Amino acid sequence: MIMPNKSKTKATVWVMEKGQVRPRLDHLTTEEPLEIRLVPLQKTVAVTMRTPGADFELAAGFLYSEGVVSRREDIRRISYCVDGEQRHNIVNVELRDGLIPDLQPLERHFYTSSACGVCGKASLEALRLRGCPVIPAGPTVTPEIIYSLPEKLRPAQGIFTATGGLHAAATFDAQGKLLNLWEDVGRHNALDKLIGTALLSNELPLNNCIVLVSGRSSFEILQKSTTAGVPIVCSVSAPSSLAVSVAKEFGITLIGFLRGERFNIYTGLQRINAA
Repeated sequence: MIMPNKSKTKATVWVMEKGQVRPRLDHLTTEEPLEIRLVPLQKTVAVTMRTPGADFELAAGFLYSEGVVSRREDIRRISYCVDGEQRHNIVNVELRDGLIPDLQPLERHFYTSSACGVCGKASLEALRLRGCPVIPAGPTVTPEIIYSLPEKLRPAQGIFTATGGLHAAATFDAQGKLLNLWEDVGRHNALDKLIGTALLSNELPLNNCIVLVSGRSSFEILQKSTTAGVPIVCSVSAPSSLAVSVAKEFGITLIGFLRGERFNIYTGLQRINAA
């Protein structure tokens, strides 16, 4: 069953302008909890605050990023919970027969905020222990291609245009063509939706793609990008120190403060052809 579009919520606001007040109908970004369950284990592995929409992709991307699944075939079925009635805030993920994932590392994810990802998340050592590979060399892109990405992102953000309250994550090819985009109240959720879409379409790893996220690049963003094999990660704001450490160790070109015809390269200068 397809969930109704609830990404926007109508609200009446009072506009104060030049000493005058007037009512206006506005749209707010919807923020609701999503519970991700594994069946038949009947185990809740995460509750995240998200913008409804692409919930199956969000669940798949989250489980892939956390190492619960490693390929499309590990997921047998994804569905909304039916407990007397359809419940669109609970997603059941049925794993393939014989797959018994290690769920202990997921205990820290029982509640995930939409604002900052998973608070108190395990650091760089967790990625080392998982055996995530270093991203292969290439592709090489020109600064002009990087400059053009935000200009292509904003017009495609339909819900942001209506509400002004959403983050986005998008993939581009090495020529700067927009391939896919998801919006969510949380940056990490938007990226999970992006990765989950690629997983369910058998398009991982994203070794020839550029990822652009609105806002900043946190450890959460770089962790997910590492597991998806993304070689170039861009953001319109600053990265954190741990994000830079992850990018450096796993061979990711990390770009921040991408605004107009300017950006900072924190790691992976070799992929930017400035000649």
